[in-house]
Amino acid sequence: MIKKRIQKSAAAFLSAAMLCTAMLPASVSAYVQPCPVLSRNCPVYAGSGQATAANDEHYFSFWFSNAPDYLAYDISAVPEENRREMILAWYNATGQYDPSILNGGSTNGVPSAYTIEVNFAPGGTYPEDGWEEVENVTGNTLHSRQHFICADGANWVRMRITEADGKEGGSISLQMDLHAYDLNNYSEPADSWIFFGDSITAGGMMNCYGSPFAELVNAIDSQYYPAQENGGIGGIFSTDGRNNIERWLKYAPYSFVSIAYGTNDAWGNQTGAQQYYENTVYMIEAVLERDMHPILPTIPYATEEGVNAYLDEYNAMVHKIYEEYPEVIKGPDFDTFFREHPEYLSSDGVHPSSEGYAAMRQLWAETMYENVYTAELPRPELPTGTESDTEYVDPTSNCIPPLAEPFADINEDGDCNVLDIILLQKYLLGVEKFTEYQYWTADVNWDDSVDAFDLTIIKMGLIGW
Repeated sequence: MIKKRIQKSAAAFLSAAMLCTAMLPASVSAYVQPCPVLSRNCPVYAGSGQATAANDEHYFSFWFSNAPDYLAYDISAVPEENRREMILAWYNATGQYDPSILNGGSTNGVPSAYTIEVNFAPGGTYPEDGWEEVENVTGNTLHSRQHFICADGANWVRMRITEADGKEGGSISLQMDLHAYDLNNYSEPADSWIFFGDSITAGGMMNCYGSPFAELVNAIDSQYYPAQENGGIGGIFSTDGRNNIERWLKYAPYSFVSIAYGTNDAWGNQTGAQQYYENTVYMIEAVLERDMHPILPTIPYATEEGVNAYLDEYNAMVHKIYEEYPEVIKGPDFDTFFREHPEYLSSDGVHPSSEGYAAMRQLWAETMYENVYTAELPRPELPTGTESDTEYVDPTSNCIPPLAEPFADINEDGDCNVLDIILLQKYLLGVEKFTEYQYWTADVNWDDSVDAFDLTIIKMGLIGW
């Protein structure tokens, strides 16, 4: 009986989804969903330390404390429709994105075990109880993270940190933003970014030095203020990126992912241009498999002969990727830029000076505004179908509209919602294993395979396409 109900619900939804897709163009304007910061200077509470430093407009100021402690935002003044789904982004000033892959690398004040919680108590007085956990993280080594949270209109959001730098009592150094996000605008990619790369990325894309990428985009178009992480790690090669990309990508639902390796590969031709090409293609395909948008800039020009002697060969691979993968968004042409402006390089002839890094961030903002915010990006497609006499009805709920019960109820809680999407994403990333029943339930198009196509159908169902 359960199977018949699932098949009936699935058939109704699949027919409607296929019909809707048939009426849509293959691509639409890449109007990125604005995700403005909701928490700037909102009332903030912590067990100790200057909590207001965590959500002011200065990314060079941080809330300092020791674990265990909490950082709680009173967002009751934010319109309720903007408190349904959000992106929580936190930042730490550790220079390397993931020191765990470096010999002797260490974090500095990074939350390593924490929970994200919401509370529906009225604003104005910090609530001691009534907190509901929506995310639990252990063993973190990254200096920043983004979390999609379904807050269901809660008045409070709290990050409760139990360990920092891998231990209780460890110091905490933190900035935290809450960005608006609307799951119903699934066709518009969220304004969520990460920039992977080597020391040039690590030195240039930290948001606490100079004007960060997010501020520069906002200066061009005030409706946007991206959530942006710096995924740069000094001294690493494209091989390191390849070996870690799946693990890094599983940590957040990024929309835009920059892959910017190559300088160390080319320095003395340490990997060979062909190996650099294969590593970069591997990372790009990993991004595409997760329905994210990969971005590839050219490798920056260097006056250092050890890099310069091989640079043309490596950048030829970048242009080869542009031709072979039209889905790849072209990043800034740093090869041409630094050839024309060698004065922006530091004395080593490889790394930009502080002025050069500022110019790089400006070029990132201008190029992405042209190639992303005002360009066209592909829209997820379903196969075209014929009109069905079965109409899909999308009931409402307090947070995410469920599909016809129990269609795609992968976690078997009696509802299909964002929790099922998250569970399916974890399965596709190899983080979770499915029971036979879960696998059967997640295979919504009945092709005997659970893959990104099923994920797309369920996502579309949640917004009533």
